[in-house]
Amino acid sequence: MTSEPETSDLLADPFLERPARGRSVEHWILGRRFRFTSESEALLALVDATYAGLPPHALSADPTPLQIELRVASLRSEWAGEPPPVHMQSGAGLLCGVVDAANYVVISPATGHALIVASADMLAFPYHLRYELIEFAVFTLATRVQGLIPLHGACLGLNGRGLLIMGGSGAGKSTLALHGMLEGLELLAEDAVFVHAESLRATGVPNYLHVRQDGLAWVDDAQYRQWISSSPTITRRSGVEKFEIDLRHGPARLAAPLALAGIVFVASPGPATTTAQLRPVGREGVAARLAVEQPYAASQQGWVTFMHEVARLKTFELIRGRHPLESVRMLRQLLD
Repeated sequence: MTSEPETSDLLADPFLERPARGRSVEHWILGRRFRFTSESEALLALVDATYAGLPPHALSADPTPLQIELRVASLRSEWAGEPPPVHMQSGAGLLCGVVDAANYVVISPATGHALIVASADMLAFPYHLRYELIEFAVFTLATRVQGLIPLHGACLGLNGRGLLIMGGSGAGKSTLALHGMLEGLELLAEDAVFVHAESLRATGVPNYLHVRQDGLAWVDDAQYRQWISSSPTITRRSGVEKFEIDLRHGPARLAAPLALAGIVFVASPGPATTTAQLRPVGREGVAARLAVEQPYAASQQGWVTFMHEVARLKTFELIRGRHPLESVRMLRQLLD
C-alpha cells in the first residue's frame, strides 16, 4: 500500500525533473555570483561553511548567478571506509565527476548550471564531499564560464599585486603561504589559482590553509601556534594528515583579486643549502616549465593568450632556505 504513491510519482516524473525546490543561498566565488539550491539543510550548511565570509571577488559585470542544485540521493553507497575517487566523464556539452550511482556531479558550462547528487553516506565525509563534488562543480563552472586559466599553485599579494607561487607537491607552497600570511602578506590561495588570461587578474578561494604538523616548527608566536594546532585535521587520499586552518577566523589578510606581478617557482633546499636563493628564469624557461607543470591548464582555450601576457612578468626560481622567513622576505621584496 505504501509503495503505490512512490510508484505513481516515479511514473509521472522518472527523471526527478520536478523536485521540491528547498531554499537557496548565494555567495560570490571566483569572480561570479553562485546560487546554491537544495532541500537538504546539511548540504547548504556545508556550502556556507566552505564559502561564507570570503572577500568579494568580482571579475565579471554579468549579474546572472551560476546555478548549482544539490540533492541527497535515495540510494545508499556500497563502499566501506572513505569514498572512492572521482572519475571524470564528458559528452554532449556536459562535464561529469562520478564516484558511484549515488554520488556524482553533472555540469553544463553552456547554461551555467550544475547538479550535485550525494548519498547520506557521503554526508559523513564532509572533506571529500566539499572538495571532490562541491568544489569540483564551482571551480569548473567558474573556469569555463569566465575563461579563466586554472593553475595548481599558491598566491600571495601586497597592495593589490600578487605573486604566483608554483612548484611540485612537497616543494613548500603551503609553508610559504602560511608564513607569508603570518608576516602580513595577503593570501589569495594555497593550492588553486585562477587567472584571467588577458588581464592577468588572479582569483582564488582563501577559505582554508592546509599545513602539516611539522609546519609548526617555525611558528614562534604562541597565539598563532594555538590557532593552528587547535584546527581540525584532515587526511589526504595520499594518507598525509594536515591541519585545516580556517583563514576566515584568524589573523589572515584575505586578498581581493590580485594583478599578477611575477611568478616564483619554489624548490626544496638541497643538503648543502644554508640560505634562501632567488634567481631569475628566462622567458623560454618559463614557457617550457609552465607547460610541463600545468598540463590541464595548457589544454584550455585561453592558454596561448595567457602565455603571451605572462611573458612580460618577472619570473624567478626560489630555493628555500632553512627558515621559511628567509624566503618570505625575498617574496616581499618582489612585491614592494
